[in-house]
Amino acid sequence: MTRIISGAAGSLRLEVPKSGTRPTSDRVREAIFSTLDSWGFTDGTRVLDLYAGSGALGLEALSRGASEVALVEKHPQAAQIVSRNAKKVLAAISGSGSPAPRAEVLRQSVQAFLDAAPREVLWDVALLDPPYDLSEAELAANLTALAPILTDDAAVLVERDARSPEPTWPAGLALVRRKAYGDTVLWWAERSERVE
Repeated sequence: MTRIISGAAGSLRLEVPKSGTRPTSDRVREAIFSTLDSWGFTDGTRVLDLYAGSGALGLEALSRGASEVALVEKHPQAAQIVSRNAKKVLAAISGSGSPAPRAEVLRQSVQAFLDAAPREVLWDVALLDPPYDLSEAELAANLTALAPILTDDAAVLVERDARSPEPTWPAGLALVRRKAYGDTVLWWAERSERVE
C-alpha cells in the first residue's frame, strides 16, 4: 500500500499502477522529505516530479506545503492514476484549511517536457525516479535539460538502483550527498553555478 506519509493529506491512500512502476517505499520517501524539510524546501516551493509513476513523491510534496507540483508521466494508464491521486490529495488539502496549491499532470516523456519547458518558469525542487532500464545517457540528457529551469538554490534528487553508477552531472549541477537505503540510492545535487 502506498500512502501520503505526512502533511495536510497525511495517511491518504494512493492508487499504484499495476505494472511498469516501482513505488518509492515509505522509509525512503520519509528520508527524502526529512532532507528537503531540513533544507527548507517544503513550504511554498515549486516541485517537478519527473517519471511520476503513481505521483507519490510530488503529491507528498504537495501535502507538505509545496505551492505547485508538475507530475510528468508518459504512460497513459499511469498518468490517469496520477491524475486521480492528485485530485484526492488536492481535495484533502482543500478540506484542511491550507492554501490551495496547484498540481498539473503532464502525459509526455520527461525529455520532451524538459526540452519544451519555458526558461522563465523556474523550479525549486526536481525529483527524478526513473525506471531501472533508463540508460545513463538518457538520464544525463534529462539532467542537462533540467539545469536551466532550476532556481539558483534548487535541490535535485535522483533515485536509482544501488547497482547504478553515479549520474553524470552537467555543468551547473554538483553532487552534495549520496545515501543508500538497501537496494535504493538517493543522489542529491544542487546548483553549482548559473546556467544560461
